[in-house]
Amino acid sequence: MTTTTAPPSTTAVAGAPRRRKRSNRKVALVSLGYALLIVFALLYLFPFVIQIGTSFKTDPDATASPLNPIPSTFTTSAYAQLFQQDFLTWTKNSVIVTLCVTVGRVFLVSLAGYSLARLRFRGRGAVTAGLIATMAVPGVVLLIPKFLVLKQLGMYDAYSGMIVPLLADAAGVFIMKQYFESIPVSLEEAARLDGCGPFRTFWSVVLPIARPALITITIISFQSSWNELAHMLIARQDPALNTLTTGVAGLLTGALGAGNRYPLKLAAAVLMTIPVAVMFFVFQKRIIGGALEGGVKE
Repeated sequence: MTTTTAPPSTTAVAGAPRRRKRSNRKVALVSLGYALLIVFALLYLFPFVIQIGTSFKTDPDATASPLNPIPSTFTTSAYAQLFQQDFLTWTKNSVIVTLCVTVGRVFLVSLAGYSLARLRFRGRGAVTAGLIATMAVPGVVLLIPKFLVLKQLGMYDAYSGMIVPLLADAAGVFIMKQYFESIPVSLEEAARLDGCGPFRTFWSVVLPIARPALITITIISFQSSWNELAHMLIARQDPALNTLTTGVAGLLTGALGAGNRYPLKLAAAVLMTIPVAVMFFVFQKRIIGGALEGGVKE
């Protein structure tokens, strides 16, 4: 008994090179995309590498080769000179302002966002529209009105004037409002049946569910208040109330600003960056996880 083997189909034979060519083209496009991403990542990171490398240079070395991140003579004199100034006082003031603003802002924007998302009151739509409109106003436009209000209320040149105006944040309220609206109302109705009032429902039921949004707001508040410069310039005049941003700005324009002084200035910038970078890397998984998980839909 003989068996005959059918010759391979002409269509299948012709289709193999086509599929191989399509696969090669896809691999080439993916490789090109990753190469472009790597190039842009290196361009983005290069200034930070220069910042760290220059902080360990001498002044002549930094002036002669400002774009070379590798010091010809490694030295920590810039950091030693920095701590001979009022850097610790600047750090203390920044820590006080940042902690107060972060805690207060997270609490207040959560309350405001929950009120706009759940409570029904007259003018609620107008308040939401005003909130969105506020986000479109450049912050620099409000500097002079802020200064006048602080002077009128006696809050100028005090911690209260540096902290209280930063507790309100329209973007934070909007983010929390959108997140609270994604939480099922049935959870709050069940809490009310158990005898919880509006604040108890907010604090014990809704707020724990909104933890991803709270972490995001906390990091944004910490970063913005730690790096705040414009408001600190118009809220205080006493050098004893200098924060890191105003103190480092003084390195560029004050007595220490004579000459280039690149290592001194970039050493201060490196130390300023550390707390924000550490906080972001500690919480980045929770931020990404919260963004992917989102709110539980009904």
